[in-house]
Amino acid sequence: MKKLLLIFALFFYGASLTMAQEDNPRADQGRLQAYKIAFLTKKLNLSPEEAQKFWPIYNNYESEIRSARVENRQKRGNEIETEERILNIRKRYNGEFGKALSTEKVNTLFRSEREFGTTVQRELMERRQRMDNRQQKRDN
Repeated sequence: MKKLLLIFALFFYGASLTMAQEDNPRADQGRLQAYKIAFLTKKLNLSPEEAQKFWPIYNNYESEIRSARVENRQKRGNEIETEERILNIRKRYNGEFGKALSTEKVNTLFRSEREFGTTVQRELMERRQRMDNRQQKRDN
């Protein structure tokens, strides 16, 4: 059942993801997005009914968060104000997510998002370290 749900989630979002060539940053973003969907689907253990209600809400939520961050980068805005804006988006969507998920699953969602970010950062640091080690070996 979980595999079916995971396949459903990936298929649902697969239509919106464009996987391009390997060296294209957008392809990397698409792969990362697919990993995030799989990660959250597994962590939330969504039923098909929950997934059908949840993912459109999550898409809108993620789009608003991304827009706030992009706008801050473009305008070189105040970081505290941007974080406050993101917090307000999270608060607003907390109620929206509650229409599709239980309170426990909504809390799990926010924790899992943080966990995913930490996991991605750790993986990037490990990859950079491996690349640095390879470069040092070549230089010696």
